[in-house]
Amino acid sequence: MEPVFRTLEIAAGVAVKATGTAITFHGLDTIPRIGGAVIAINHTSYVDFVPAALAAKQRGRRMRFMIKSEMQKIAPVNFLIRHSKTIPVDRSAGADSYAMAVTELRDGEIVGVYPEATISRSFELKEFKSGAARMALEAQVPIIPLIVWGAQRIWTKDHPKSLGRNKTPIAVAVGAQIVPTGTAEQVAAAMRAEMTAVLDRVQSQYPHPEGAYWVPKRLGGGAPSPVEARALDEAELAERARRRMENR
Repeated sequence: MEPVFRTLEIAAGVAVKATGTAITFHGLDTIPRIGGAVIAINHTSYVDFVPAALAAKQRGRRMRFMIKSEMQKIAPVNFLIRHSKTIPVDRSAGADSYAMAVTELRDGEIVGVYPEATISRSFELKEFKSGAARMALEAQVPIIPLIVWGAQRIWTKDHPKSLGRNKTPIAVAVGAQIVPTGTAEQVAAAMRAEMTAVLDRVQSQYPHPEGAYWVPKRLGGGAPSPVEARALDEAELAERARRRMENR
């Protein structure tokens, strides 16, 4: 039954209704009803895990997310992590979390992974880490590409939250399964190609006001280009490193 997870599912449903968020789902049949799978999700928002998890729920599944281990320092969040089979990831030493994820996959769980690792400021796909492809190969489970679009309007980097009753439309689209064969590089390339195709399809069907901060520059929006976003990311990392040095 997993009472904590069930409580989270109820809370997510209530939040969606309270904010008037309209989530549309496409291609959910690709998510297997039984058995393990890596769910590869694009990352544009602090809340895109909610539509992704609700997509899994539509298929009668509970997604086990990988989450940065720093969140364990927040007591209520740590409680939820420990009681929902969430997998904490220490970015400086990820072997333990990787092994835990592979075990969950072999046990028949679906594991939500963000191949980009961090939020994309450009709202385009960033460079991918290799973890999702390697997990799928080692556990011999498929990769399910999943795109969430519109959640960046609610809460993303560098912009104020918009958590009220804004009736923000969010699209969730699932692509074709990626069979884990060949090298990790080949699997990752196939995953990226499918995620790119699904993202382009979703974007083509979603209205994008010219100049809006949440719209990619390629589509006439005010978001930074991928090159500009990369520079912002590097500056952010440098500032974090500086603060760590000061606090030693």
